[in-house]
Amino acid sequence: MKKSVVIVLFLICLGLASSYWINLSLTQQAVVTPVSGEANPQPQAEPDIIENITLAAAGDCLMHNTQIWSGQQPGGGYNFDAFFKQVQPIIASADYSSTNFEAPMAGAASGYTGYPLFNSPDEMASAFKQAGFDLVVTANNHILDRGVQGALRTLQVLEQAGLDTVGVYSSQEASEQFLIKDLKGIRVGYLAYTYSTNGIPVPDDKPYLVNFLEREKILKDISILRPQVDIVILVLHWGQEYSPKPSEEQKALAREFCAAGADVILGSHPHVIQTMEVIPVEGRNCFVIYSMGNFISHQIGLERNSGVILLMEFRKNFTLNETKLTRVDYIPTYSHPYYDNGRQQFRVVPIEDTIRRIEQGEEPYLGRGDIPTLQAVLNHTRSQLGEGYSFN
Repeated sequence: MKKSVVIVLFLICLGLASSYWINLSLTQQAVVTPVSGEANPQPQAEPDIIENITLAAAGDCLMHNTQIWSGQQPGGGYNFDAFFKQVQPIIASADYSSTNFEAPMAGAASGYTGYPLFNSPDEMASAFKQAGFDLVVTANNHILDRGVQGALRTLQVLEQAGLDTVGVYSSQEASEQFLIKDLKGIRVGYLAYTYSTNGIPVPDDKPYLVNFLEREKILKDISILRPQVDIVILVLHWGQEYSPKPSEEQKALAREFCAAGADVILGSHPHVIQTMEVIPVEGRNCFVIYSMGNFISHQIGLERNSGVILLMEFRKNFTLNETKLTRVDYIPTYSHPYYDNGRQQFRVVPIEDTIRRIEQGEEPYLGRGDIPTLQAVLNHTRSQLGEGYSFN
């Protein structure tokens, strides 16, 4: 019995000791915990919702007689898919890509011709689509080369190919509907205007047909479009042909349009590359390129066959409802006439990649002897445009 009592007393003491050390440990934890900040954790702020898009743009696409002939097929019809094959991956990789087409598609009955009164085969529409373009700007000085019906048919052909158009309209109602694209939740609006239709008048009963470069109209359109979108892109067919620089009037208009709400101004018509700049406007940056040059053509001279694929990156903070231009870059291009099986063909090539391909023996139509020509085009493009832009 004495032995049992001893065992019981031992167990009671052991239990009291354990309780003491447990309580002491909890007391120590209670003292330490507030210091480490773990007792009352603060709620974590939700991260901002951010999205980025890239817009691509190219300059003038012309269709001279030689280019039309290059697309003739033995069994009839035309195919111009080779025009943009080398640059297709660049164009298609953007979220939305645009170019300017300086030729109506009035149909075979009107006859296919180049300068001065253009008329292109319908197959150019599928070439644009195949290249990855989404928008073909039709507001230019050649849109009425085959009259009103030619212009209206051009819209139909492009739209049937799945391409957007801007600057020329089939009705008053259509002219009042802005081109707005929702890209990953970022709303982008496009406006386009031309300085002229080469003296070919717009009929009095169709004042809506062509957007002309009229200051008051542009300012009004920007003011209406701006509240509906995150980004306003202004495409202007303007300037002096073959001049390397914009006029002072163009610079003044660019500043006015930027101040009114444009985020980007894309210039076309001079057929050579002109300068670009960034215009700061009340905490944002408005980008202007006065002329993107010729994307594809058969004009004479290296400068008239020089162009760019412009790449513009935008970022939207959905939490703050803020959209900003974050980067502008460009890829220099060259409109290259060449011969394949004794027949003249045309294509747009990215210059720097093409030089690399030549050096690695991967280029089928250009050799080392052509590198100085490509380098001359590249140097001129860089001298006109300088470096791209990057913004925080």
